[in-house]
Amino acid sequence: MMDRLQHASPILAIGLLLGLATAADAAAPTPESALALKPVQAGVDYEKVALDLQAECKVIDIDRKDWSGWEVIAKDGTLLRRFADTNGDQQIDLWSYFKFGVEVYRDIDKNFNGKTDEYRWLATGGTRWGLDQDEDGLIDAWKQISAEEVTAEVVAALRERDADRFTPLVISDKEVGSLGLGDAKKRQIGSLAIAATRGFGDLAEQQDVVATDAIWVQFAAGTPGVVPAGTEESTRDLIVYENAVAMFEQASGGGQFMVGTLVQVGPATWRVVSLPVLGEDSVPLAGAGGNFFAPDTATANAVMENADSAQKTQDLVARLEAIDTKLIAAKDPAAIVKLHEARAGIVEKLIGVSTTKEDREIWFRQLVDTLSVSSQTNAYPGGLERLKTVAQRFAGDDQSLRAYADYQAISAEYMARQTPDADFAKVQEWYISVLGRFVERYPRVPEAAQAWLNLALSKEFEDKDSEALAYYKKVVSLFPGADSGEMAAGAIRRLESVGQQVELQGTTIKGKPFQLSTLRGKPVVVHYWATWCEPCKQDMKQLRRLLAAYQRAGLQVVGVNVDRKKGDAERYLQQTQVPWVQLYEAGGLEGSRLAREFGVQTLPTMMLIDPNGKVVRHNVRAAELQAELERIRQGGK
Repeated sequence: MMDRLQHASPILAIGLLLGLATAADAAAPTPESALALKPVQAGVDYEKVALDLQAECKVIDIDRKDWSGWEVIAKDGTLLRRFADTNGDQQIDLWSYFKFGVEVYRDIDKNFNGKTDEYRWLATGGTRWGLDQDEDGLIDAWKQISAEEVTAEVVAALRERDADRFTPLVISDKEVGSLGLGDAKKRQIGSLAIAATRGFGDLAEQQDVVATDAIWVQFAAGTPGVVPAGTEESTRDLIVYENAVAMFEQASGGGQFMVGTLVQVGPATWRVVSLPVLGEDSVPLAGAGGNFFAPDTATANAVMENADSAQKTQDLVARLEAIDTKLIAAKDPAAIVKLHEARAGIVEKLIGVSTTKEDREIWFRQLVDTLSVSSQTNAYPGGLERLKTVAQRFAGDDQSLRAYADYQAISAEYMARQTPDADFAKVQEWYISVLGRFVERYPRVPEAAQAWLNLALSKEFEDKDSEALAYYKKVVSLFPGADSGEMAAGAIRRLESVGQQVELQGTTIKGKPFQLSTLRGKPVVVHYWATWCEPCKQDMKQLRRLLAAYQRAGLQVVGVNVDRKKGDAERYLQQTQVPWVQLYEAGGLEGSRLAREFGVQTLPTMMLIDPNGKVVRHNVRAAELQAELERIRQGGK
């Protein structure tokens, strides 16, 4: 029965209902199997029952004339779950979760096709109502969400570095058009929204304010205000929050950042209009007016200039989107090159018409990114030479932008030099040389930290641990508290771990706590992997064989998955049935605490630990494992 109950979309007991007139005619699931179902959306606060108490619960038929299905009742009579067929097709389409007997969340299959497509938080769970148009378990749009919940979702999107989670929070063109704004204000808000959608990915990846363990705690803002009809040629009243702030907690302490303007677009639905502001400037000055309550001292000329710039931006963005649409369908290599050339030209113009430092930086970084990616994929061979000129042409005296462009150019050229007939040693020598010059020129920018880490990693590949340690220690001293500093500190811990006992604590992919020290007395392989890493999958085959060969020696394997999306790992593990424990923590290879713990920057990485809990090899290759395990079995001889 459990195989039927646990499904990517929690389809409950289709087989149990098949051919039966009502749920009452079918055998009810056990309390344990029913309680094993979980909400599709993460983070739902609902009542859970300890495993040793689940057998005391009861599963009863739903007592409602027009529904069939089951309810799970606690020993004291409290309602815990409801799984209902609401349309009589003998298939569950409503999964309800309760807390203290009150429904706080439901998964919904509205079109009755066997897949969830709506998610609602209720009662003390909040007001959110998410729509999943492609039925992949991810929310594509918010039908209903409060201002407070919008800020919570922004925190979550930054925490997960997830642009797809942020996009549904941003006011859409259709919603902007429905507000009855005057033309100038409509262009202003539309441009801000476009920049927010396009810029969030870079912002989330580069920021170090919201950590991967951050939890939203509070929404802070003044009272909402009314922008009356007639303001700047508007045709209807509008309710907005200005200078809204999201507050959060994480292991390093509390924090906050500016979410900015929130606009009511429906009776119970709110949207952001711009990117969040992180760092020291995240708290507004008293009396700041935001986008709608600005002081009346602004001149008409300034308004017209901004409106003109906004119109140019919208026109260019429309052209950019048209090119992107053509690129998706394009097959001819020559046509693809021309499209990438045109795209780069439009982004360069967007830099030119930007009126704020923030907008210029967004488009500058997008230009760098598009040239870097298109050149590395060989879609635009001329992109590399164009990329090399970006810093000189557009960065001015902004060292952070210069460094960003120069570093991406180095990375792109490194890839370009790795042709099938290239002398790898000479390519590596060139790469180390240019990285060295880069860190001398830009010693304290974030890209310098990554350059130091790459220099250290190159020394690890050469088995020159002492030189790698020197580079890692440089990062720790120059970037204390930053993600790069933590990664370097973890790498130092790993490189210096041979002969030392180590600990690794975390949560399994199934949500259970884990400690490496519980495996003392047995040899252990810690295997860092991801679904996108093909060599990792080959290592898994070798690890399977070794588990069987060294079963009597008690060999244990601990997998550490560093996929960005937990669902990717879950789907792969369901297909392959890997027989060892798997740890997971959000953040991907770059951001996961489990990766930073030992400074793991590349995959696959394996650590071998002896029965005393001491590290034998801090980075052992699959081909070396059997010999090392044999040595351990023979007492280290």
